[in-house]
Amino acid sequence: MSFGKILKLSTSAAIPQIGLGTWLSKPHEVEHAVEYAVRAGYRHLDLAIVYDNQDEVGAALKKVVPSVAKREDLFMTSKVWNTAHRPEEVEKELDETLKQIGTDYLDLYLIHWPVAFSACNPPGSKKFPANPSKEGEVELDMSVSLVDTWKAMLALPKDKVRAVGVSNFTIEHIDAIYKATGSYPVVNQVEAHPLLPQDDLLEYCKSRGIHVTAYSPLGNNLVGRPKLTEEPTVVSIAEKLGATTAQVLVAWGVYRGYSVIPKSVQPERITSNFKQVQLSKEDYESISAIGKDNHTRFNIPYAYTPRWDINIFGETEEKAATHHVNLGA
Repeated sequence: MSFGKILKLSTSAAIPQIGLGTWLSKPHEVEHAVEYAVRAGYRHLDLAIVYDNQDEVGAALKKVVPSVAKREDLFMTSKVWNTAHRPEEVEKELDETLKQIGTDYLDLYLIHWPVAFSACNPPGSKKFPANPSKEGEVELDMSVSLVDTWKAMLALPKDKVRAVGVSNFTIEHIDAIYKATGSYPVVNQVEAHPLLPQDDLLEYCKSRGIHVTAYSPLGNNLVGRPKLTEEPTVVSIAEKLGATTAQVLVAWGVYRGYSVIPKSVQPERITSNFKQVQLSKEDYESISAIGKDNHTRFNIPYAYTPRWDINIFGETEEKAATHHVNLGA
């Protein structure tokens, strides 16, 4: 059985290039998807406590570890949520994640967003605490900086976490935590697809040994526009290669050196997403051209319901936000 291409992190750890994303999966779907994926050859699983399905991942792992794969053969990522950014909460949330999954350690632990929410009582009871003074908004905690949280991540016990990184961080965010600590994240997981190639961020990360993992590699249709999988260029190349349009978009990310974590709960798509196809330079450039003058970031929290009143990426849609990311000192 093929387990796909393996990449190396700055820690020398191996990360499988194609992983299974578990975001936005419905209850009970993830358990079956993870079990099926591991049996199909996946060894990279991307999780987060805010997805509210890590217990299902744990249930799936009980069915396939060690009979199908040893724990050390799996690469498992999870993320600390915004309500646990205060330094004293970071390891507590990690412990809860390990308990939910049923594992002693994570291969990678990320700061999910460069945004702190107010604390909840008991901790973790509310993932999106309501702002009492602004209806329809999450209550932010602007007193906690990225540096505060990053220092707590760096201090996590190595027997619980093999490597630490970030997610949804810009160059400015990474510069801030590096200048304060002298430590770059091992990974930055970001939205990346032909409409959002993140060229500057990718070049920055490459030059500093930071691996990039791409989420939402197929884009999405949250804004009511045509799906990337329906773009004529993608469809044409897929037909030429005898591949699915999803395979072509995953291959675009692979060509750029990312690890890619397409999300699916359907067995046939889980299988097909894992079967890598090779893009020629010409095909790669044709797909890249889709994004020219067509910049689209789908995942912008200022547009969420409830809204996060914070400018994270400097997008036009965020200009009305009251707050900016607390970079710390």
